[in-house]
Amino acid sequence: MELSEIREKIDSLDDELVGLFKKRMELSGLVAEYKKQNTKAVADKGRERAIVSRLTSGMDEEMSNYTAVLYNTIFEISRARQNKMLSQPTSLADDIKRAKLDTPELFPTSATVSCQGVEGAYSQKACDRLFPRPDISYAETFRDVFRDVESGKCRYGVLPIENSLHGSVGEVYDLLKEYRGKIHIVRCVRISINHVLLAKPGTKLSDIREVCSHSQAIGQCSAFLDANPKMSITVCKNTAMAAKLVSESERNDIAAISSIDCAELYGLSVVQREMQNSDNNHTRFICISRELEIYPGASKIGIMFTVPHKTGGLFNMLSRFTVLGVNLTKLESRPIQGRDFEFMFYAEMEAYGLTPQLLSFLCELDSRPEEFVFLGNYAEI
Repeated sequence: MELSEIREKIDSLDDELVGLFKKRMELSGLVAEYKKQNTKAVADKGRERAIVSRLTSGMDEEMSNYTAVLYNTIFEISRARQNKMLSQPTSLADDIKRAKLDTPELFPTSATVSCQGVEGAYSQKACDRLFPRPDISYAETFRDVFRDVESGKCRYGVLPIENSLHGSVGEVYDLLKEYRGKIHIVRCVRISINHVLLAKPGTKLSDIREVCSHSQAIGQCSAFLDANPKMSITVCKNTAMAAKLVSESERNDIAAISSIDCAELYGLSVVQREMQNSDNNHTRFICISRELEIYPGASKIGIMFTVPHKTGGLFNMLSRFTVLGVNLTKLESRPIQGRDFEFMFYAEMEAYGLTPQLLSFLCELDSRPEEFVFLGNYAEI
């Protein structure tokens, strides 16, 4: 049989399948109406298992697996439609609409901003990209930044969340989870990272016995450090703090992995350039606020959610995004303390305009028994 003939038969079957799928979804809608009138739950796992068992009876292992995957997807789509029909409005839709109305047209050029570290930190550089005239308050830790924003001491906070070489900043994700509902993301910025090795004037590379920096910077420069095993490593809370520590030390055998801006700030010399493992080194920073603010041009949405702790829980959730045609650009999991092998998921998606379909889906997630947090709708610059 020629390929064209095979494809013609497939097309004919696809036409039949779509027609049958439409009829199935119409019947699923009638089921939703019945459940609504009789206050029954949408999910009926017993019936779903019975259907899969009946349909796969007599099939070989391979086809049984394919059929189970197909029908679990169909079940999830059917539940999604039923949930949409049965879901009650939540405050989330009103909160988002209110934020869009109350948020000014333009992102502020000046504001009180909390940044972790000291002058010269990469967080400060990110802050300067976001705000031409910021009033910066330096905090000792990432947690202190969250506290500054939650308490109202600062209107905004700027924190690193992800690096192209060394991955996610786990502590910031954990704090987003801890402060869920109290803190929102209002903007995101990506800056280029270029580490250098700084020491006191006159210090040579061969003199250095200790290197200080933040754990992320140390990871981003691991090849250099592996090539110099005589150098011990000391982790600091911030790259600029490391530079300040070196400048205040009485030793001449200590250096810091930091930015070149810190050389002038702290009276240090550049001992080694091209420190990082790759020139393609960027860090994403988020700008957080206590209030939900949605500025014009917002193109990303951040959410946090949990899924039922059972087989297929995450797959079922992700399939919903697929049905909506939503592109997830980030999915990060963090363990939930006190619950064995259960996770809070952080997701970021492209959203060039919050469509009614997407808003309806987010409200549906907000009404589910599983935990859900809308972190924000924001632009990345």
